Amino acid sequence: MMLALLGSSSQSKALRQCARGMAVLAVCALPALAAVQAAEKPDSSYVPDVGQEGKDVVWVPTPQTLVDKMIDMAKAAPGDTLIDLGSGDGRLVITAARRGIKAHGIEYNPEMVELARRNAQAAGVSGRATFAKADLFETDLSGATVITLFLLPTINEKLRPHLLNLKPGTRVVSNTFPMGDWRPDEQATVTEQCQTWCSALLWIVPAKVEGAWKLDGRELKLAQQFQRLSGTLDARPIDDATLRGDDISFSVNGVRYRGKVNGNTMQGTRAGGSPASWTAVRG
Repeated sequence: MMLALLGSSSQSKALRQCARGMAVLAVCALPALAAVQAAEKPDSSYVPDVGQEGKDVVWVPTPQTLVDKMIDMAKAAPGDTLIDLGSGDGRLVITAARRGIKAHGIEYNPEMVELARRNAQAAGVSGRATFAKADLFETDLSGATVITLFLLPTINEKLRPHLLNLKPGTRVVSNTFPMGDWRPDEQATVTEQCQTWCSALLWIVPAKVEGAWKLDGRELKLAQQFQRLSGTLDARPIDDATLRGDDISFSVNGVRYRGKVNGNTMQGTRAGGSPASWTAVRG
C-alpha cells in the first residue's frame, strides 16, 4: 500500500522533501527535549542549607543522638508505623527503617524529598523508608502509631487537634517544642554529642473519657483535660487519676481502679474492694 502513494515523480519528490523536513525538525527538537527532561529530573547534587526557608519553618537538622532518643522514647519497634512531619533530609525516617520500622516522611520541599529518597536508597532501606511531597495539615495520619516532628510551637498547637483525634495510645514525640497546655507525659535531654536542639518531649494520645458513666450501677462522672482527670464516683471524689492512652486508673475511698478504655466501655480490676473486676458504660 505504501508503493501506491508513489504514483508520480512529482509526488515522490514532494514526499522526499517532506521527509527531509521532518528529519530536520526532529534533530532541532532534540536539544529542547533534552532541556525539558533535564529540568524535570531532580538535581542529584542538591545540598540543603541549615536555616533555609521552608513552607512554615526553616530547616534545621535534628542531631543524630536526639533522633535516636526520640525513637527510643516512643518505644518504636518493628510492627509500628512511624510518620515524620517535616522529614527534611530523611534522617529520622531512615534511622527508624534501619531498626526494622515502617517509616514515612512528609516534606513540602520537593528537592528535600528527592534527597531523602536518595539517602534512603544509599542506606539500603528504601523498602521501609518512604517519602512524600505533601502538606502536613492535609495528610492522613490515622495509620500512624508513632508521630515525630520538629516544628514551631504555633504549628504544634495548630496540629494538636488532629493529633488528639488519633487512636488512643499513639505516641507523639517532638524535638524541643511543646504543645501548648497539653503537658508531655515524658521529657528527656541528650547531653552527649549534642550542642543545640537536644530535648525531646513525648505525649501519649489519651482516650476520650469525659462525661457520665455507669460503673457497676454507680454513677461515675469524669472531667478531662488531655491526660489529666478529675471527677466523682457516687459523689465521692476520685484522686490519683491517670490516663495514658487507653489505660485508666484512679482511686476512690481507698479502692484502686485500673482498666482499659474501649470507646464507650471501660473494664478492669480493683484493689481493696470487691468484686475484683469492674465495668463502666458511658451514659
